[in-house]
Amino acid sequence: MKKETLETKCLKQADGTIVYYFQNKMHNWDGPAYIPQGDKRRAEYYLFGVKQTKGQWLEAKKDVNGVPFHKTAAGKQAGVRA
Repeated sequence: MKKETLETKCLKQADGTIVYYFQNKMHNWDGPAYIPQGDKRRAEYYLFGVKQTKGQWLEAKKDVNGVPFHKTAAGKQAGVRA
């Protein structure tokens, strides 16, 4: 049984096209997942195979980071100072 690593992979083609994928679906949290012929103006954003607009992608990325531990109720109870 083949074990798959849980990381985004980058595929660069001869024409300059760059594709980022995760578990055989186009995906990239760090930027556009599809950059045709290296042209960032035509880049497309994908999360887990679902095409997103840049605004949708930015909103989803913002939601993933969450609140730092020192700003949560548990962090304040532990006496953590920021």
